[in-house]
Parts: sequence; structure tokens; C-alpha cells
Amino acid sequence: MSEQPLNPTSADAPADAASDPAPAGSTAADAPAAAPTGPATDVTADEAAALRAASFERARRLRMEPRFPGGPAADPAGSHHERRIRSFQPRRSRVTTGQQEALERLWPKWGLDIDGKRVLDLAELFDGLPVVLEIGFGMGEATAQMAADDPGTGILAVDVHTPGQGNLLGLADKAGSTNVRVANGDAVILLREMLAPESLDGLRVYFPDPWPKARHHKRRLIQPEFLDLVAPVLKPGAIVHCATDWEPYAEQMLEVLTAHPRFANTAADGGYAPRPAFRPLTRFEGQGLDKGHVVRDLLFARV
Repeated sequence: MSEQPLNPTSADAPADAASDPAPAGSTAADAPAAAPTGPATDVTADEAAALRAASFERARRLRMEPRFPGGPAADPAGSHHERRIRSFQPRRSRVTTGQQEALERLWPKWGLDIDGKRVLDLAELFDGLPVVLEIGFGMGEATAQMAADDPGTGILAVDVHTPGQGNLLGLADKAGSTNVRVANGDAVILLREMLAPESLDGLRVYFPDPWPKARHHKRRLIQPEFLDLVAPVLKPGAIVHCATDWEPYAEQMLEVLTAHPRFANTAADGGYAPRPAFRPLTRFEGQGLDKGHVVRDLLFARV
């Protein structure tokens, strides 16, 4: 998962609306039906518009419904936030029996929806532990391992992939880790509206979608506007840790982070850092290494 530029141009929005796949949780049957047109029908223009509006509203309600009672909402922030180009594309995939069981049992205790309606009390949520935000955790294996290895640090893990949310909750529970909370939704809304100033002790962004096509670079997470949101909610000295196996994206990350006045590179030579021991070697990372990709870590301190 990743988020992304906060102020797309008006020219971007219609193009993306037309090209993006259907939202997660929808099916072909949920998609807005085209209004009848042509000489074979007697539908007036006003009636066709009403049919389209009703179809879009039906699809919106379906997206808003939870996938199952008590679990993460399909669209937690709803429509009360502005339309943006996002750096993540929710994808539909099957929730296994074990993942659903973990969500039903543990979501009320360790899960939260990013609705943008309140400021989180992280001290209460994590029983006073220092808290690191992780954006995009996939299936949660690395997150669960880091939580088990460092029980003195709370991890607020954000993603929109329901199977991954259930998997992470199940892994944390199996390991006996109580320092993980899973947040469902858009991390930009979380950063902008639900975190208090200087409330985080770090940020981790591991292997975000590189959006390799040039026309999609605007969707990449690590952008100046994103760092403008991140800086105020980090404590002085907090570390932003990014990792990617896509070299052009690594170069962009290094350039953007180096140029931002609120962050300083911890690498003495001003370049990439060695992989710190606390970041596990993930399955995704191993696949990249098998393909000959070079993994880059970047560690920048908030100043």
C-alpha cells in the first residue's frame, strides 16, 4: 500500500477516474450500469441520468458495507474527504478461513478504521509504548517479526488489503505480541487528521509500489507533499526508513528526502544505508534479489 500526491491537477482526476480498476470489494455485477441509449429505447435523457445516478449510488453503498460484521470497513473515510490520486490500488482477493477468524476475533481489540473523524491517543492505544508507523505491510510477516523482536516498540501498521490485515493479526496473536495495531484505510488521512503533532517515533515504508510507468510516477508515495505531512507528526530525531528494490524509485526517494529541509540523511556519505538488522529479509525482497534487483535502504532523521 502507498498513498500519494495530495494536490493532483484537475486534468489528472478525470483520466485516473476513467482508467483505474473497480474498487476493492466490487464485482462486475456491482459496476454502474450504462444507461440505455439509442433508437431502440424510449428512455429520455433525464431518465437515463436518473438510472446512472441510482446505479452509482448502489455501487457506492456496496463499497461502504463491511466485508463481514465487526471487521474493517470497505471504505472507512467514505466520501467526506476530497478525491485524490492515490498511490495504492486496493485489490480484491479471497480471505481465508483463518484470516477471517483472526479479523472477527481480534479486530475489535487491535484494529481501527481510518475515518478521519478523531485524533488517536497513541499513548492509550499502545499502553505508553513509543510508536512507529508502518505504511504498507503486505501479508504482515515482516511486521509480525519486528513486533516480536522488539516488544518495547508499538507498531501502527496501515494497509488496505483485508487478507493481509487478518494474516498480521493472526501472526501477532500466535507470537504473543501485543504491540501491534492494524489500521485500515488511507495513510494520508491518518497522517493529516488522526495523529497529534510529534506523536510518532518513526516511520517505515518498505517496498511501496514503484509505479514504474512514467505516467504513474505521480502516484508514488515518497513525494515532497507527503513528507510535508510526515514531518509534523514525527518527534525530533525520529527515523524515516524506506526500502525499495526498484532503482529509479530509490533514486527519487534519495533526491526527495535529501531536498526536504526537515530531514537529514543518517548515512555519512549522503547516500544509501546498509540494511539495519531489525528489518527482516522479506519474501518479496528475496524474490527481487533472485531477479538481480539491488535493495536500497534509506534512513533519514527528522530535524
